[in-house]
Amino acid sequence: MDRPKSRLYPEIDFDRDGKQTGFLRLPHSVHRSAYGWIPIPIACFGNGAGPRVLLMAGNHGDEYEGQVALGKLIRELDPSEIGGRVIILPSANFPAAMAGTRTSPHDQGNLNRSFPGDADGGPTAQIAWYIETELLPRVDFVLDMHSGGSSLTYVPSVLMRRPDTPEALDKASRLMRAFGTPVGYFVDGGWGGTLSAAAARVGIMSMGTELAGGGQVTPSALRLAEGGVRRVLAGLGVLRKAPAAPDGPPTRLMQVSGPSYYCFAPEPGLFEPLVELGGEVGEGTPAGLIHAHDTPWREPATARFSRAGTVICKRVPGRVERGDCLFHLATDLQK
Repeated sequence: MDRPKSRLYPEIDFDRDGKQTGFLRLPHSVHRSAYGWIPIPIACFGNGAGPRVLLMAGNHGDEYEGQVALGKLIRELDPSEIGGRVIILPSANFPAAMAGTRTSPHDQGNLNRSFPGDADGGPTAQIAWYIETELLPRVDFVLDMHSGGSSLTYVPSVLMRRPDTPEALDKASRLMRAFGTPVGYFVDGGWGGTLSAAAARVGIMSMGTELAGGGQVTPSALRLAEGGVRRVLAGLGVLRKAPAAPDGPPTRLMQVSGPSYYCFAPEPGLFEPLVELGGEVGEGTPAGLIHAHDTPWREPATARFSRAGTVICKRVPGRVERGDCLFHLATDLQK
């Protein structure tokens, strides 16, 4: 049975060469505007035959580094620099991006948990459906740029689903090293409803990033994002002239494999971290104290790591609820 057609429609022609900018129009009927639409910015660069790539950011609206980097790329890239096609969706969940929140203010939808979406669903489900059914089938590779958002901060990292073959693992590792972050890690499967799961269903390779975060734009992470995107495009054969190699040591290849890599708050209260990003910890190492500020005479609860590893992600806000993620770890890649 044929899939329902998306209700979104683009102002640009994805098959045309040259540079085009415009909007995806998401029909949105509200009290203020009976026949209105939500404008989702999009750009397309085409120059003949060649690899086809989708660059995305703003999957979560409070993750800013990728949105800024892709906005700059739209302004700076010339079609003559490429061979093939580059589609850029810099603020994929545009309502969330405008609100500066992880989820959409229209339906509380988390785009990166909403794939494959629904052609007749709410705004977030419709965006997911359009990306999976209209954009991903047009490309060979998708780069989805994330950061820690408002609640987390990361050692700047790239990540991919662990490939099934040694050859695919080698190709993925080369692309990770080309991007140039300190850490590149592979995950086994991952959360349901994600863009990487959508890419796997369509049969294309995907890469994500986690570029700092904390609800701000970090200059060093932004430089990594700008250079990394161009280096990946060069590695894929889209960008004709390779940019400068990344500064710093080679990317450390790692893995995140299952719930034991994550550390959560055991109680609500005020979070006192006991380790820093980049630290090495062992199983049972105290990760943080949770202070009961409503009854400050009580001893704080202790959160502990469930396994050994390197701290690549840390919570930012000091107030926590039971179940909030405090840290997550990675370990060196086991091939």
